[in-house]
Amino acid sequence: MRSLRNFFLYKCLFALTFWNHVSLSVGNELFTSVSNNSPEDGSDRKINNLPLLYAKSHQSKANFDWVVIQNTTESLSLAEITNKNVKKLVALLSNFRQGSRLQNLTLTNVSVDWNALIQVLQTVWHSSIQYLSINSVTQLSRIERCDFDYSGTSMKALIMEKVVITSMFFSQDDLYKIFADMNIAALTITDSKMIHMLCPSSDSPLRYLNFLKNDLTDLLYEKCDKLEQLETLILQKNKFESLPKVSLMTSRMKSLKYLDMSSNLLRHEGADVQCQWAESLTELDLSSNQLVDAVFECLPVNIQNLNLQNNQISSVPRGVAELKALKELNLASNRLADLPGCGGFTALEFLNVEMNSILTPSADFFQSCPRVRELQAGKNPFKCSCELRDFIRGERQSGGRLFGWPAAYMCEYPEDLRGTQLKDFHLSELACNTVLLLVTALMLTLVLVAVVAFLCIYLDVPWYVRMTWQWTQTKRRAWHNHPAEQEAVLQFHAFVSYSERDVLWVKDELIPNLEKGEGCVQLCQHERNFIPGKSIVENIINCIEKSYKSIFVLSPNFVQSEWCHYELYFAHHKLFSENSNSLILILLEPIPPYIIPARYHKLKALMAKRTYLEWPKERSKRALFWANLRAAININLPMADGRRCEEAD
Repeated sequence: MRSLRNFFLYKCLFALTFWNHVSLSVGNELFTSVSNNSPEDGSDRKINNLPLLYAKSHQSKANFDWVVIQNTTESLSLAEITNKNVKKLVALLSNFRQGSRLQNLTLTNVSVDWNALIQVLQTVWHSSIQYLSINSVTQLSRIERCDFDYSGTSMKALIMEKVVITSMFFSQDDLYKIFADMNIAALTITDSKMIHMLCPSSDSPLRYLNFLKNDLTDLLYEKCDKLEQLETLILQKNKFESLPKVSLMTSRMKSLKYLDMSSNLLRHEGADVQCQWAESLTELDLSSNQLVDAVFECLPVNIQNLNLQNNQISSVPRGVAELKALKELNLASNRLADLPGCGGFTALEFLNVEMNSILTPSADFFQSCPRVRELQAGKNPFKCSCELRDFIRGERQSGGRLFGWPAAYMCEYPEDLRGTQLKDFHLSELACNTVLLLVTALMLTLVLVAVVAFLCIYLDVPWYVRMTWQWTQTKRRAWHNHPAEQEAVLQFHAFVSYSERDVLWVKDELIPNLEKGEGCVQLCQHERNFIPGKSIVENIINCIEKSYKSIFVLSPNFVQSEWCHYELYFAHHKLFSENSNSLILILLEPIPPYIIPARYHKLKALMAKRTYLEWPKERSKRALFWANLRAAININLPMADGRRCEEAD
């Protein structure tokens, strides 16, 4: 918000110190005499000099000096005005008739009776003085009604600060009427505990009113239509409570442009209460009050500069009356969770939302508010996320309109980023683009599914899962049906697994040489040892469980047999579950690697890591083959009649 321009304008007029400025003390012992050299005929002839004779009170004897006030004096400051020297002050001021150079007068620490104060004011009113400032005024006696002559004055502005009324019983009209009817452009009464001010008796020329830091209430200027020329009204730090009543007060001020109602107790809850503001009002300061979201239902339609700082506003309601002329909006130190849109503020150029509760500002703010030239959004508890990244990107694309960037913009959440400036916060496009993230995740999922499906097909995983399930079910059924048989008793030296196409070699070579030769080897063969009525899988498992070893006759025919694969799988499962060395591999015919199916990866692993017996084509080598095979079996099992092989021999 811009400063109180008019207020400072008038204040500066009093504060100016010219080369010909004179400060005098007119205390009880200091002010001694005044020589009046003014023309007796009342003509406008210039005063050559004005001698003032004064004595220093701290000396035992009077020590007189001369102080000369030249006729070019424009500003004069006097202090310590009391009832004892006020007549001398009046006599002094009487020298400065209209047409003199003296324009600015400041009186400090004034402690006089009511009549004496009126006499001083009346004297000033008919002098050349235009700007009068009285600081620290103590009114001693009872206030009485008096007549005041406002005619023929040069006065333009009056400032009274820190006025104290000691009398407790007086008519307020007698006090306030003097000031209400003053025919000047600017009136300031501040820090004086003033509770009321009358409406002027006639149309007032006042253009500037400043009642800062008093006790004024909603009753001020109620139904007053005599301030039609008033342009600036400052009521900061008073006790106003109703915003609609304030609006009604201004409705008759046809020229009002600036209104300061900051630091009051203003509320507006809505409740269908109509607000009537002066149509001329363009600047309004409502900061430091108790206003909520409903305040946007009670604002001047032609407002251009609006200050709502330090209230209790949590959002700007949608659908409120449009403020098409609003250019500056201050919402700092409220409870906003997001940036307000510009739907109702089409001309907005400056927005202040500092020190609110904004975590992630809307990314489309700059698109919805194209006329905003400056945004103050620092000192908010920003949550550094993708939404915030999009907001920063939108701000940069719009030309960089953030005020205070980058120092005032820091991450508050998450904790590991607290204190990080937003300019140093970065997230990848993949992390923030939901569509891209979903597409990427979907592609990765499809690739993963494809890889898993390929591996499942290549390694025949479904087959192994099915076999594991069958093995588990078979073991469970066996446990429930024959729990006493679960501690398996070895009945065979070896279970023989082979392809039906290699059955002649098994019957003509393997079985005769092992069972009828040395060692009493007992083999388990599916044709003679599978139990009718049981499933093939259950028979395979039972035979492997009851056999010390499992012999696999490998050939190109073997790898083409599904049942051979089952038998190899279950035997391999026993190998790992019992941590035993129960597999014996016989390579009947060479197996080219390319004909081994992919699902036979266990067979490939076994042939690569384990030693196997290769069936020799030369007859001379076969005796050694059988000897090695018997040695690999190498176990002494009881025979069917309870005897062991050694006993049978």
